[in-house]
Amino acid sequence: MPDVGDVVTAQLLVTPYDATTVATLTVTAPDGTTSTPVTATVDSGQTWTAPLTYTAAGVWLLRWTVTGTGSSVENEQVSVAPTPGTGPGYRSYATTTDLANYLRAAPPLDAAGLLADASRMLDTMVLAYCRYDVDDASMPTDLDVAAAIGRAVCAQVAWWDEIGDHTGAAGAGYGNVSIGSVALGRTTGSASASASGGDAAARQIAPQVWDELRAPSLHDKLFVGAVTVPW
Repeated sequence: MPDVGDVVTAQLLVTPYDATTVATLTVTAPDGTTSTPVTATVDSGQTWTAPLTYTAAGVWLLRWTVTGTGSSVENEQVSVAPTPGTGPGYRSYATTTDLANYLRAAPPLDAAGLLADASRMLDTMVLAYCRYDVDDASMPTDLDVAAAIGRAVCAQVAWWDEIGDHTGAAGAGYGNVSIGSVALGRTTGSASASASGGDAAARQIAPQVWDELRAPSLHDKLFVGAVTVPW
């Protein structure tokens, strides 16, 4: 799967073909704008190519129109991923280097996204109930506090790696469902909780998070208040 910023060569093979074969390309970006890259052939009409740069994440449509011998219309959809570690609202209290040092191992390739997800989760479920000094961007100003929160975020990612789930999908299930003559049910937990994944281990705060935030070195720098999990 290509990422934003990748420069590629779109290609089309035409059969049959001859000197009358001409292929043009229309590219539709995820936002609906279109462009027509210059196409070229080096083998008298069988292979057509065009340079293309993916400038946005989303689904791109490549529409080849062939006239002359071999006339046809060919559509191709290409899914383009965001540049790793970036995106709207991207925010993290730890870097992938922090995570590697915490794990004492190479981090996963999606580490930046996991750290952002863990930061958002702790923001909502833990840090919102804590008191500490912050700057205009709501980031901790004390170095010890910043380091502790960074380690807490890494601890959450390590927890997700341990249980093999970071979205809560493993805890999602069904309540009472009937399909024809077949009835499905779940005997533990509420239907609403199971359907949302709210009872999944991935939605729990890793035990090590509390150890990091309540370290003796943070006395008088970080107050951890009472936290009520919303389920």
